[in-house]
Amino acid sequence: MSQGADVGIALDGDGDRVIMVDHQGEVVDGDELLFIIARERQRRNKLIGSVVGTQMTNLGLEHALRTLGLNLKRAKVGDRYVLEMMKEGGWTLGGESSGHIICLDMTTTGDGIVSALQVLETVVATGQPLNSLKSGMRKYPQKLINVRMARRMDVGNVPAVHQAVRDAEERLRDRGRVLLRPSGTEPLIRVMVEGPDEGEVNQVATTLAEVVAEALHHAEPGVAAA
Repeated sequence: MSQGADVGIALDGDGDRVIMVDHQGEVVDGDELLFIIARERQRRNKLIGSVVGTQMTNLGLEHALRTLGLNLKRAKVGDRYVLEMMKEGGWTLGGESSGHIICLDMTTTGDGIVSALQVLETVVATGQPLNSLKSGMRKYPQKLINVRMARRMDVGNVPAVHQAVRDAEERLRDRGRVLLRPSGTEPLIRVMVEGPDEGEVNQVATTLAEVVAEALHHAEPGVAAA
């Protein structure tokens, strides 16, 4: 903002991820960039069918794509899983919230420069600033709580956790989403909840994380190890 710039662009060390900033200083993450690219491609009749995201892709993107007549397919977290699903389904556009966006009709893997150029092309073609382009998608509040475990196990098989997840999903219904996901690198269970109401999201996530922590504390040695 202090520079009077219209857009800011940040790439990671190897250039496969990009995050942008609009003229108001607001961060535009990978989910929002994916929405901007998808909508512009559809406007040009270059995108049909589905966009691939991950289990952590914001529910707001799924809802925004639905208004465009597009589906969001969720792969496991990791760009290689996104790429695998894209190839299997014959889809050309996918990505992660981190800004790793893959356009198979242009490149064979994620490329932050290519992704940024597509967004800039949309700004020029539509005459709209980045802030306006992202406004078609509403990012839902998302709460992530990491629960440490002494050993790896499948908490989804614990009755108390299973019931707590069902209760959370019943409360949120189609307004929100619940996800329990073991970390691939640490002995953690990631408890994620998202929905339109931040207060409700935080409350549901905290309650669910407490149930998971309690279940892990009292787990018998024979409970299904992951």
